[in-house]
Amino acid sequence: MLWKEQYRIGVPLIDEQHKELFNRIENYVQVLRSNDCWENKIEIVNKTLDFMKDYVITHFTAEEAYQRKIGYPKYNEHKKIHDNMVEYVNSVSRQYEQEGYKEQLMQQLAGKLLAWLVNHVAAEDQRIADFAEGRDAAND
Repeated sequence: MLWKEQYRIGVPLIDEQHKELFNRIENYVQVLRSNDCWENKIEIVNKTLDFMKDYVITHFTAEEAYQRKIGYPKYNEHKKIHDNMVEYVNSVSRQYEQEGYKEQLMQQLAGKLLAWLVNHVAAEDQRIADFAEGRDAAND
């Protein structure tokens, strides 16, 4: 599993949402890497895109509410990162709806989601945890 305990930020709701994102993206990547024909992959692609369009907004809303609650000073920057990911997911979804299944597009989505999630949770979200614990006050 891609989730690691070191990714925890110490907020149970957000940590559980991160785990769910890791699980869904990991399953998506595994299906794309399988030897199944594209017709067999379409169901997971549809489910993943629908999930991502809804869940990232739910997750980002919760995470941003927490940032506001603790007075996180880099909230605006962090929100912009979230907004860019929402736009990317929506853009891929629109392209998929218009053009249908394209292996290259789905592989690009998998790579982007995986890299973004790991880097975002391991770096950006950890800054929130550090701030909440008072470890980041000197760097703000």
